Amino acid sequence: MEIHNLMEDLVVKTVDELFDAEAKGSTSAWCTCRQCRMDVACYVLNRLKPEYVLSGRGVAYSENDYGEKLQRVADVVSLVKEGWSRINAAPRPNHHCGSSGDESCYDQVKGPAFNFRPIMGRLFNGDSFEPIVDAEVSLVGESGPIAMIDDNWSNPYRLARNTNGTFTFWPRPLACERAGERRRFSMTVKASPDGFEDLSHYMEFELVSDDSPVYQLSMQSAHRLQDLYVFAK
Repeated sequence: MEIHNLMEDLVVKTVDELFDAEAKGSTSAWCTCRQCRMDVACYVLNRLKPEYVLSGRGVAYSENDYGEKLQRVADVVSLVKEGWSRINAAPRPNHHCGSSGDESCYDQVKGPAFNFRPIMGRLFNGDSFEPIVDAEVSLVGESGPIAMIDDNWSNPYRLARNTNGTFTFWPRPLACERAGERRRFSMTVKASPDGFEDLSHYMEFELVSDDSPVYQLSMQSAHRLQDLYVFAK
């Protein structure tokens, strides 16, 4: 049983529908790339009250009030257009996609692939239980740092004061020969904050490959680690 924010589903669906419609226009001047979609979705979600449910029954119950649902959709559409306008006018410094939303700008994997869930965790001082700041957390595999899904996901991840000890990684999909392959992957979260013992948290994931890579972010499906602690030397 998992906690689920219904607004995330609605916002992502609305963003994709509006962006896809815009992308079909041959003279579109607005960027419709995946990064802009994610930025707009975050803009909207940060301005909406979340609606959490705990089960499938909660999802079904939320669909009962049709009039309220229509108003909610209208509010989301309005916020999407507002956020899209702002983000289109002030793109990220490393933004280099055109209005066509060309997927090649992210060097995406094609065909069957192993898809990794986002990985989220928190790092604390084991003596004071305060969040660790001014330290880097890395996600590594057998051959070194694991490639992230795109340049906007850093590895190593820098913990700042406003992150409250939280770090997130999203490993890049791994191409394979066919869907249905089963493989076990090992990863290690590492950190070496100044004045603390080194942290090394080992994990294993058994995955079954899909027909295609997944580039739609859903933090609801993230692999959430137990809180990690480091201790003073």
